[in-house]
Formats: sequence, structure tokens, C-alpha cells
Amino acid sequence: MDEPPQSFFTRHEFLIRRLHSASGLVPVGAYMVVHLATNSLVNEGPAAFQKSVYSIHALGGMLPLVEWVFIFIPLLFHSIVGVAIVAGAVPNATHYPYLANRRYNWQRWSGMIAFVFIFWHVFHMHGWFHSEWWLENIAKPFGGYKFRPYNAASSAGEALQSVTYIVFYAVGVLACVFHLANGIWTAGITWGIWVSERAQSRALSVCGIFGILLAVVGLGALGGMWSVGRGEALQKAIEVENKMYEHRLSTGELTPSEHKRSEKPVTANEIKE
Repeated sequence: MDEPPQSFFTRHEFLIRRLHSASGLVPVGAYMVVHLATNSLVNEGPAAFQKSVYSIHALGGMLPLVEWVFIFIPLLFHSIVGVAIVAGAVPNATHYPYLANRRYNWQRWSGMIAFVFIFWHVFHMHGWFHSEWWLENIAKPFGGYKFRPYNAASSAGEALQSVTYIVFYAVGVLACVFHLANGIWTAGITWGIWVSERAQSRALSVCGIFGILLAVVGLGALGGMWSVGRGEALQKAIEVENKMYEHRLSTGELTPSEHKRSEKPVTANEIKE
């Protein structure tokens, strides 16, 4: 009796798992580290954060291409393959409650939480797609597209004022951080970088410290965003952002782009009044 044909994933399992592991480190993991570090600049003041956002948007029309090629496509690949792996996995922590085995299951669960979180985060802040019709008719009515790159700190801060959102973001950031830190350790085993038990133990300690430090950076950035999005801090942030926008217009570094600004930005005169 002929055996049923193997699936594409089964036939190419070795290659797909290696690509899945690699994509989780570069570019997805590397981008996450840079993203959290950039967001943490808000704690140095809205001007520092705004300057970093301007440097990113200096890519102009190339920015969507860079985002899709180096961020979204690798992220989608890593997520889809991760879901496929989870769907075929059999959790056994209940029967074999060893720490390494628990981390195996935590890696899968943190990956699923991270997937849902990133999916919502991109919609909440950026609306998924740059199409004007989509943003106006789909994203905005359903609570998305809150971030405005030319009012970076203030728009992000205002979007995080809900207790539900801030808790959801904190859980999401921690899930992403754990998934990356533990993923680096498992990738080292997968790629044969640390083979002996002693090497694996040392690597685990290094990855743990890295994860803790990155979690501090991520949660610190989240706290900074929340703080700048309320009261007098929000007004001061908008004033700084508007001055930076007007300065760059006057020097020719920017062309007017109202859709990249908050819909009702507060002017310096309004703040003084």
C-alpha cells in the first residue's frame, strides 16, 4: 500500500526550520531591539524621540519598500511557520515538568501572544496599510492609525492612555522579549554554536540577562510614552514637535504633510494662552 504524499512542510522541514530560526534573529529580532531602543528615547524628551522618527522617515517613498522587505515579509514568514510548528506540537509540560521543557512551551505561547500583539500594534498605531481610503474608512473607525510621525511622542502617548491598552502593551512587550531572548538560546543549539551542557548553561545566563535588560528598556519606553501623553507633558510635547516641524519646513528638510501630523495639533500660542 502506497504511503500518502508528504506535505511541503514535511519534505522541506530542515530548511524551513533553519530559515524560521534565522528570520527570528535577523531581521525580526534585530529590528525589535532597535525599535524598543528608539522608543526609549522618549524618556530623554519628545525632541530626542521626534528626531529619531524624522531620521527614519527621511527614507521618503522608499520607507514602505524597506518596511515590507526587511520587516513585514520576514515577520509574516516567521509567524506563519511558527503557527504551523505550534499546530503540530504536543505540549508535555504537565507530564514532564522540567524547566527546559517548560521553556519549550513558554516559547510557543509567548510566540502566539507576540503574534496577536504585533498584529494589533501595527493596526493600532499605523493602520496596517498606507492607502488613504483604507485609513479613513477602515483603520480610523475601528480604533487604528493613532500614530503620527510628525507628532511622534504626543500621538503615541495619547494612544496609550487606556488602562486596557497599557496592560495589553506591557504583556505584549514582555512576550516579545522572552520569545527573542529564549529564541536566541535555542537558535544557538539549533545552529551548533553552543553544544556542550556547560556552554548551554553559560549561554542561558547571558540570554537571561539580555532579556531582563531588554524588558527594562521596553517597559521603560512604554512608561515614557504613557507619561508624555497626558496633561501638561502632552502640551509641551506638541509644542516641541510643532516647532521642529516648522523649522524643518523652513529649511526645506520637509515638505508639508498634514496627514503625518495630529489632526488638531496645538500651537505654541494656544499653549501659552
